[in-house]
Amino acid sequence: MTQDIQPSKGIRSRGAVDPKMLELLVCPLTYGPLKFDPAKEELISVRANLAYPVRDGIPIMLVSEARQLPEDD
Repeated sequence: MTQDIQPSKGIRSRGAVDPKMLELLVCPLTYGPLKFDPAKEELISVRANLAYPVRDGIPIMLVSEARQLPEDD
């Protein structure tokens, strides 16, 4: 008999980032701190002006995957 495995409805499925992991992560370009934006599910590097996506609770820390943030005038 096979069972269907359903994805969990926990933290990972909502895209949240573990606070302890966030303390350890830095921007791979500037080595500066990151801020988590839960509404957009992104890690923000203010110094690099980049937003790194968080997919299924996993930060994608590749500059090539990051989104350029608009310039503040």
